[in-house]
Amino acid sequence: MNSTVAKLALPALIALAISATPAAAVEQNCRFIQAKPDREACYKRQEEELAAKRKPAVPTSESNTLETLRQMRQDDDAVYRSINNICRGC
Repeated sequence: MNSTVAKLALPALIALAISATPAAAVEQNCRFIQAKPDREACYKRQEEELAAKRKPAVPTSESNTLETLRQMRQDDDAVYRSINNICRGC
């Protein structure tokens, strides 16, 4: 039983270690830079890259946003019409 668990756990641990390594490696690259201005520039680049990854996708145009709102209102109107047809005291 223990050998089966070990056989299943080992690949999972290896996959976890591989997936966690790149993020840690990027962070450690700046840590070991001796010159303070270079190290701070490295941290600033990392911060900018992280902010760019977190930035939400910008809609291509305002017309897409207006069309989406228009569709949502039509859907809401359809739901309200269907609710009004429900008998509430039958």
